[in-house]
Amino acid sequence: MNPLNRRAVRTAAALATTAALFPLAACGTAEGDSAGDGDTVVVRIPDPKNSGVLALGKKNGSLGKALAKVGARVEWTGSSGPFAPAAQALNAGQLDVATGSITSGVTALTQKPGFKLFSATTPDGSGEGILVRKDSGIKTVKDLAGRKVAVNQGGTGEYLLLKALARHGVPAKDVERVYLRPDQTASVYKTGQVDAWASWAAYSVAELGSGDSRFVADGAAVGSDNYSFHAVRTGFAEQHPEVVKALYAYLRTGSAAQKADPEKYVNVFTDRGPTAVTGTAKELQLRILREGGTVEPIGAEDIERFESVARFYLDQKVLRKPVDIKPHVLDVEALG
Repeated sequence: MNPLNRRAVRTAAALATTAALFPLAACGTAEGDSAGDGDTVVVRIPDPKNSGVLALGKKNGSLGKALAKVGARVEWTGSSGPFAPAAQALNAGQLDVATGSITSGVTALTQKPGFKLFSATTPDGSGEGILVRKDSGIKTVKDLAGRKVAVNQGGTGEYLLLKALARHGVPAKDVERVYLRPDQTASVYKTGQVDAWASWAAYSVAELGSGDSRFVADGAAVGSDNYSFHAVRTGFAEQHPEVVKALYAYLRTGSAAQKADPEKYVNVFTDRGPTAVTGTAKELQLRILREGGTVEPIGAEDIERFESVARFYLDQKVLRKPVDIKPHVLDVEALG
């Protein structure tokens, strides 16, 4: 394969992002379409795949029971993944709830967002970072100068790379950022078309578990403020605040249970195939969950850290204009 250039990669990423919306659009209709049978409210959420609180709630029916108490039911729409396509689906009225990281969140908030953030989980210091192959010769962040690093544009990967470079005094222009969707990157990384890959646990665990890769710097080492969050479509929150509050309560309780006993939240539906983690990768995933944060309401200190990410992105010219976070935060505990 010929070396990837930025223009080609950006074009591929844009096309892939558009394609990723097709399954969501197939299940959604117009803005405000959350009506179900009779008085039942439909909550459209990306399918959680094979791990996590929502996956277990889907399997054992506990999520359905929690939503039924407030007259709602879930409709699994598309599948979970990076927040950029989910934000577009929220804005288009094709999705009601999604999960993301604040790095991709602040980027999406510059595009006249049709959603609000209603929860926060502290950064994953050990599951996100900059992956390098053990035979790459890259020993430190400074060794990335003159190299190609795969990142998701305006999201976690680009943020982690830029944070690491800034902390170690490496000019950002000295490292070539190769913009790829995370689910496109593994083969490019493994075949040496890029020298490193800045990513998070959903993708890094498999690479670390293979024994062929390591982090040259993880989230803790770069001082990451990359909180994760849940977002809700603004119109849905206005029409069904009691459903949002019930979903938040379920996620908060579930995240605490997952942290205390993560085993049953991994390989929820299957322990085989591409969505399963086994061996060393599973051990890593369990450790990350034990060390991870829990779903909490968004407070003033969280907003300050969200804003620090936005300022950093502005300084790094990832954003072209400032982002005011507070108007896009929902006080979930104050909902009726």
